[in-house]
Amino acid sequence: GRSSSPKPLSQVLGRAIESIAPQTPLALFQAAWPRAAGPEIAAVTRVVEEREGTLTIECESSVWVQELELMAPRLITKLAADTDGLAPEKLRFRTTG
Repeated sequence: GRSSSPKPLSQVLGRAIESIAPQTPLALFQAAWPRAAGPEIAAVTRVVEEREGTLTIECESSVWVQELELMAPRLITKLAADTDGLAPEKLRFRTTG
């Protein structure tokens, strides 16, 4: 049968993307990072690696590295909330390049 009402395209596409995305911790954290960090931070950072409980994030500048190191405990908490409790033990920040 048919659904009683049409679903928003964003909802349908979101589910489709989730179903085809790789199911690795790195992919999970890459998807969660913009929500956990917020748009301003996400615009100047990129999640690049997850290894042995450490999530590595590249930043556009050393100023961002220093700022985010101070915010790391709060960011880990937000990542845990967004990934049903799966969070890195440690965040490592480095500049790009």
